Amino acid sequence: MTDILLVCTGNICRSPMAEALLGNMLAPGNSEVTLGSAGTGAWDGTPVSEGAYLVSLEHGLDLSSHVARLLTRDLVEDAALILVMARHHRSRAEELGGEGKVHLLGELAGLTGAAAEVSDPFGADIAAYRDTFDQLETLLSQSLDRLIVELADD
Repeated sequence: MTDILLVCTGNICRSPMAEALLGNMLAPGNSEVTLGSAGTGAWDGTPVSEGAYLVSLEHGLDLSSHVARLLTRDLVEDAALILVMARHHRSRAEELGGEGKVHLLGELAGLTGAAAEVSDPFGADIAAYRDTFDQLETLLSQSLDRLIVELADD
């Protein structure tokens, strides 16, 4: 069982960075929470993007062992809570049976509209990856208390 599944498109930029960040935020007091990530259009086995790898290393997070995996019905069923980066990810997770446990990360942090979606840095320069990393860190920090409550309710 995965407690929290983080979902983006390719599972090589946003969701691996978010998984590592959240794991780091939860580590001191929550060793029982299991995390995972997947992508709605991922190629199974693809390594993390170079930008995500480098920016994560700048923050002391090592993504070298990450391999992408495609979001499947089994992963959705196995997750207690699914955090997505964009609305189209939510739609796909719900199509796979995730109704009621899928949340747009930005909305969980209190944002609305376009601001609630996490920008995709894929194909951009290192500055875009840094911006996305910072956005993820902010949203996860703002959502941490709600995430713990959501998990406790399950």
